[in-house]
Amino acid sequence: QVRLNRLSRSGKRLYQKRKETIERSFADAKQLHGFRYCRLRGLRNVTEQALMTAAVQNMKKIAFHLERKAKEA
Repeated sequence: QVRLNRLSRSGKRLYQKRKETIERSFADAKQLHGFRYCRLRGLRNVTEQALMTAAVQNMKKIAFHLERKAKEA
């Protein structure tokens, strides 16, 4: 059933958006936030770096969203 949904017209459109949303987020983490190589060693430190990167990306999204809302008002 999942496969049929993915191969449906709406599923294909949604899957194409993946490049613009999900994959873009990973690319930004890699290029802009030093995620290409871990600066630290050890599972705990690498996890911390990943969480900090995700937090920064979320803060940037919130800032862009607020800026866009302010321009509309």
